[in-house]
This record gives sequence, structure tokens and C-alpha cells, in this order.
Amino acid sequence: MNPASDAGIFTERLLNEGGAQATDLLQYLCSIQQHYSCIPPQAVETLARVLALTPSVVLGVIEFYSFLHRTPRGQFDILVSDSITDQMLGSRDLLQRLCDRLGVCVSQPGSDGRATVATTSCTGMCDQGPALLINGQVVTRVDNERLDRIVALVQAGSPLEDWPQDWFSVSDNVYRRDQLLDEHSANGDSLRVLLDRGAADLLQELDDSGLRGRGGAGFSTALKWKLCRDASADERYVVCNADEGEPGTFKDRVLLQSWADTVFEGMTLCAGIIGARRGFLYLRGEYRYLLDSLHTALENRRASGLLGSAILGEPGFDFDIDIHLGAGAYICGEESALIESLEGKRGIPRIRPPFPVTSGYRNRPTVVNNVETFMAAVRIAEHGSAWFRSKGTAQSPGTKLLSISGDCRDRGVYEYPLGVSIEEVLSDCGADDVQAVQVAGAAGRTLPPAEFGRTLAFEDVATGGSFMVFDHTRDVLDVVQNFTRFFAHESCGFCTPCRVGGSLLRDLVDKLHDGHGSEYDIREMRDIAGLMQAASHCGLGHTAPAPVLDLLDHFPDVWRQRLAAGGFEPSFDIDAALSEAKQLTGRDHSGGRMGGDV
Repeated sequence: MNPASDAGIFTERLLNEGGAQATDLLQYLCSIQQHYSCIPPQAVETLARVLALTPSVVLGVIEFYSFLHRTPRGQFDILVSDSITDQMLGSRDLLQRLCDRLGVCVSQPGSDGRATVATTSCTGMCDQGPALLINGQVVTRVDNERLDRIVALVQAGSPLEDWPQDWFSVSDNVYRRDQLLDEHSANGDSLRVLLDRGAADLLQELDDSGLRGRGGAGFSTALKWKLCRDASADERYVVCNADEGEPGTFKDRVLLQSWADTVFEGMTLCAGIIGARRGFLYLRGEYRYLLDSLHTALENRRASGLLGSAILGEPGFDFDIDIHLGAGAYICGEESALIESLEGKRGIPRIRPPFPVTSGYRNRPTVVNNVETFMAAVRIAEHGSAWFRSKGTAQSPGTKLLSISGDCRDRGVYEYPLGVSIEEVLSDCGADDVQAVQVAGAAGRTLPPAEFGRTLAFEDVATGGSFMVFDHTRDVLDVVQNFTRFFAHESCGFCTPCRVGGSLLRDLVDKLHDGHGSEYDIREMRDIAGLMQAASHCGLGHTAPAPVLDLLDHFPDVWRQRLAAGGFEPSFDIDAALSEAKQLTGRDHSGGRMGGDV
């Protein structure tokens, strides 16, 4: 899989097949990466020439996404999940064992060019980890025995299609069903309701239901669709945000694996209401394994008259869906960054306003909703707003899917009416002796037992779906350290408060974790966190300090016992930094570092 001299020819053919659109740059790069295990220089040159871009623009996109590389990764590109829940299941030991057995260092291709082993933030397999991605395909439930067999197959150069196929099995692990998950079919019933009642009437039904976005922000779905419909434009778009990158979240994976028909119907329903003709499913790169089944579902819907031209025989009801693959960028879960990525660019969040409903994809009105939101819209069209409001609370009607992982008996997906207490959720999933619960992922809230009586609802503890459990065998500081490193890594780098502040918080948490923190450092954490929340460009910077602040506010015993007894200690150890130079030169100027013999 080393880059070949025909990379330019391969790229030309790829561009001809895809219509050579600059908006598809990321998709071309994903295909080239998959074929060559990198983006060869010839491919960069061809992309720039044919798409009328500068090479620096193409290289900038490559450097932005963590799944794209300019140097070869080898026949096997192996990524080990480094999420906190996978670490709790032993992923760090498995990573070291894998590197030792293959004779490689982390993130460095082996000398034989056979394999590269690295980490990735989260694979979305927290209910069946530890997990690996191998050439984009997921391997779940990895233990030492399975790892040793993987090593043997890699060393033998066996192609993935010859590996045991049960290794690539991904389970749904659904433990509780309610309004959304009780049904599987999506055979066009909601679209028939649309045609019978009309767009305005059905939009009012959606408004009466009180459906709010299930991605975490909780914006009114009906209002978003209405604003997009009423915006003056010649084209409108529907985008399903399936970039499920929040650590500990995997419920959208389950919906796309077993309820894809319903999700696609929800997008089509939205298109019929707002007048869109084209839609996109933006699929996170970690879910590449779903591509074939999703394309099959789309083809089946086209064959059944539920997608394409004249849907259900209605002249003018034309709508189709393309799938765009992400490439490892958490920031692309933010809707404006996602749109930038859809347009083939680096996923830098836009300045808002204008908002996507008036100026989104290609500066046209665009609805961006979460996977679960589109599915809920279908159920409301089929059963009505009163049915939907029969569950949940007045301010948070309906149900919510939770991705439950960590220290509990039954890790998987649970559907609850909004307003359920954290205590009830912990009881149902078999969690005992719980020290902390992380709600809404790394960007959410770290709650102590005193707050387990609170409810999951927009008016209390809002969540996009992640629910991680930590018992008293865990060190909460380990959890916070994982999250701060995650945010420092995933910052897009656009604004200084997030780019610099995130790195400073990471370093201060590392210092505290190693037993060198001081009261001064604690004050510094609060000051930096406040600055990030007030001045960051987008939501990532606003929420990144949350784990640190919750640590300081809710778990004082955890951090106070780690403070250095002697007070302030500098983060930078100049003697350690100069130790190698001293050994090489044979000098140790204890009286001063800047003077002396030269």
C-alpha cells in the first residue's frame, strides 16, 4: 500500500467519477487515503490542478483531519481507542502489548512498512470495548487472546477479508425501549401523512409536540424548519449530523445500524416541509463500517419510491441523499464546522449570525439536525403531538436515548422519558458504589452522588446522550485528565482562548495529577476556565473547561490530597530539560546555566 507513481492517474479517475467538485475534496482525500494509506504528493498536485485550488489549500485540509496523512501508514493502519471508558477496560495495556509484539512505537510506522499503531479519541464503541479501528474497520471486545491473533495476521500480511468476521461484529445492546425504539418500520407512512395534510399542517403538529433537538442544544425543531422554509432562496438543504464524536456517545451508531430507514425518512419528511431537493448524511469517520449498509438502505428506498424523483408518485416531491464521510475531527460535530467540512474545507466553525437556517451549505438555507431528532419527527408525524407529549415533562416532552458505559453491569442504549432521575438510570443499568456520573460526554457535567436525585431534562441536566459511570475504584482525576487532553487535541486552533487555554488547562491538570499542583495552580485553572468560557469562538471552547470546574467544585477531596506539600512548584523543570545536553557535553554548571565555559 505504499504510494505508487500512478497516484495522479488514480486521482484523475476518482475526480472524473465524482464530477470534480471542490466541495467533495474531503471525500476524494478519504478515498485516496484508504487506497494508498496516505495522500501522495502526486494526488495533492492533481487535486489542486483539477479543482482549481492551491496546493496549500489541499495540504491544509489534510493536516486538519486526524485520519488523513501525508506519509504512508502501511498495509495496516491500527487505531486503539483512548477514551476513558476504553482505558478502564484495559486499552492502554493492549496498546503497549500491540506495539511490543509488532516492534513499533506509537504513531510511527514500522521499519518494514507493514503497520502503524496509534490512538484515536473514541471509536463510539464504549459499550463493547476495548475497540480498534483497522483500516477504518472496527474490531470490538479486544482482549489479549484476540490481540495476539491480530498480531499474527498482521505479521502474515493477511487481508482483512480473510480475518474472522465475527471480530467485526457490532452489537446494538439496546436494554430499554420506548416511543422511538418500539418500532422498526419506516415504509413511508409519515410521508403519506405529509402529502395528505400538507406541509404547513404537519409543521404545526411538530410545533405542538414541543420536539427539541436531541443533539444536546435543545433548539425547537419546528422553529428551525420554519425559519429555513421561510428564507428566500432557490435551493435548500437537509443535513443529518451523524458526527457522533462526543466521548461516551454511541446511540446514533445504533440508530444508523438498525433504524437507518427511519432516519432517512425523517430527512425526507423535513425536505418535503422546507422544500429541499438534496440532503446529506455526515457520517463520522469511525463509522465507516456502516457505509455499505447505509448505501443499501438508500438504494432500497429509491427502488420503493421513497427517495428520488416524484416520491410516492407526487410530482415535484424530489429529494435524494448523499453520504459524506468525516475524517477524525471532533469539532465537526458543531453544525457550522460540519457545513464547512461538507464543502470540502477545514472544519473551522463559522461566525454566527448568519445561522445555517438562512446561510448554510453553499450559503443556502440549511437544516442541520441530529440523527435522533429526525427519527423523532417521523414518530410524531405517524402518531401525533399528543402521543409524543404523553411522555416526558412540559418543557422536555418525549423520550431521550442514553449511551450508558463505564462501571455498570449492562452497558448499552436505554430510552427513557425525559425527566427520569439519574438514580433510576443507575439502578436500571446495574451500577453500584458510584462515585461520579459524567452526563453529556466530556463537554458535559461531572456529578457527585449528592446530585443523583436530579433529572435528565432540558430544564435540569441536559444531555446529548452520553452517560458514563465511575465507581469508587476510579480516580476522578484520571477522568478529568483524559478529558482535558482530549479537548487540547481536538481544538481547531482558530481562536486563542481555546487553543492556548486548553493546552494550559491540560498542563495544569497533568501537574496536579503528578502531585506537583499548588493552590496557585487551582486559582489559575479557574481563571483560565473563565476566560475560555467568556471569549472562545465556539461551543468547544465554552464547554472544554467544564470537567476541570466540576472537579474543583464537586470533588475537593480528590484534588486537595494531590497538592504539593511545599507549595508552588514550577511546571517546567529546567534541570531535567538540560540533562541530556549535560551528559553529551560532560558539563554541569551548578553555579549558573547561562555563563561559565563555552
